[in-house]
Amino acid sequence: MGYARACSVALVGVEGVVVEVQADLEPGVAAFTLVGLPDKSLIESRDRVRAAVTNSGAEWPQKKLTVGLSPASVPKSGSGFDLAVACAVLGAAERLDPAAIADVVMIGELGLDGRVRPVRGVLPAVLAAAEAGYQQVVVPEQTAGEAALVPGVSVLGVRSLRQLIAVLCDEPVPDEPADDRVRPDAMLAGLMVPGTGLGAGLAPASVRGEGHTPDLADVAGQPRPRKALEVAAAGGHHLLLSGPPGAGKTMLAERLSAVLPPLTRQESLEVTAVHSVAGILPPGEPLVSRAPYCAPHHSATMQSLVGGGNGMPRPGAVSLAHRGVLFLDEAPEFSGKALDALRQPLESGHVVVARAAGVVRLPARFLMLLAANPCPCGRHTLTGAGCECPPSVVRRYQARLSGPLLDRVDLRVEVEPVDRAALLKQGGRGEPTAVVAARVREARARAAERLAGTPWTTNSEVPGHELRTRLLAAPGALAAAERDLERGLLTARGLDRVLRVAWTVADLRGAPRPEARDVAVALELRTGIQRGAPMEAGAL
Repeated sequence: MGYARACSVALVGVEGVVVEVQADLEPGVAAFTLVGLPDKSLIESRDRVRAAVTNSGAEWPQKKLTVGLSPASVPKSGSGFDLAVACAVLGAAERLDPAAIADVVMIGELGLDGRVRPVRGVLPAVLAAAEAGYQQVVVPEQTAGEAALVPGVSVLGVRSLRQLIAVLCDEPVPDEPADDRVRPDAMLAGLMVPGTGLGAGLAPASVRGEGHTPDLADVAGQPRPRKALEVAAAGGHHLLLSGPPGAGKTMLAERLSAVLPPLTRQESLEVTAVHSVAGILPPGEPLVSRAPYCAPHHSATMQSLVGGGNGMPRPGAVSLAHRGVLFLDEAPEFSGKALDALRQPLESGHVVVARAAGVVRLPARFLMLLAANPCPCGRHTLTGAGCECPPSVVRRYQARLSGPLLDRVDLRVEVEPVDRAALLKQGGRGEPTAVVAARVREARARAAERLAGTPWTTNSEVPGHELRTRLLAAPGALAAAERDLERGLLTARGLDRVLRVAWTVADLRGAPRPEARDVAVALELRTGIQRGAPMEAGAL
């Protein structure tokens, strides 16, 4: 009787659980039994592993073989266990030393010819292995760079099972030639979910011409929405742009992600882990360093926004936009059920999806940007434009954005139509993205210095209690906000959000704390009521 074990990782959402793969050989009729709550793709690994071992020059044991995946109570899915199953079987057959593979975490899918194919979710799997105390990881060669992002772990990237056997047995490593044919590498297909290429909505779609990057200087006019965009980026505040079609709402939204500062190391790891699990991590780019941009279509379901699907829930749009921008164009056209599902992640920064297969907690701290027309035809706010929508239709259309959802939106700006002079002006339309991004980075640095030693990094994350007790504004600065609260123009949550925006405006000015003018800007950006605050570009 032979016994051996190896280790792999099962992904539950974007978190990993180390799984012990145990192989047991007993005398009897040759059979292969796989137990431990596997899914369909994992059950099929029996045939893949047998063919891969045989085609790699090793002998398949002709005995009763039982492979157990422990803990058996954790659902296991995917083909990433193939490599661990093959090595455990070879260890039980004494082709490998069982002690050499007992504490090695192995992740990878096996082809019938023995090649090791990449799988999704390598980064969160290696993170889970490192947290569990494992120091040696074997992954496919294509994902070795992704696994190497985790400190304190020795990563071995292999092309085939034959190479891994040679390394573990201290034999000469055979050379596996790469495919030099000029065509897409078929081995990378395991990293991408079909349909999540260029159309995944994770980059602005306004690339017009090769090498062109959307820039804020392309936007004609619109000083107030531009300033609201800068405040939103500096403090991580949610933004609603409402106005007629063709005013530039989508152009402004597509340029917001470029204004945001680069991700920190920890944020990059969080975003990369989510994108790796979702299968949208570009091959050859193991670490996401820029803020993601996700723009789902208005026909998106609630499950596609917050996460879900058959079996174990998968990340939705709010998780794909983690630490980045979630742009909902034509927001009133989204279903009310889908929009209201965004309320909890807007407050908590994560979403908990409960299904029969299990409960998954997914990260979802994003900057939400809504774009909406004033009515179904879009001409309601234009003088003499001929809007034929009845008042009842306009009210119903605008009511699709519920009050509780709008109460969580810090900035609400009306985008006016661009006049002829601003549209045809040949120069000096506005500041470029680089200038605005520099101010945003400086404001974020001031906020990070002020919030050092706390669990928060941006003004939008600071609880209202801290703003009212420890981070105090200048004396008398909140007089206008308090009057609006008494009149019912602001809720208690609205007052806290005005304070957060006021801190961001003060950071953009370089002031040590908010003054009355900063609160006036915050109130004007939230309520839309003119208060005489300076809102032109660069005035803050």
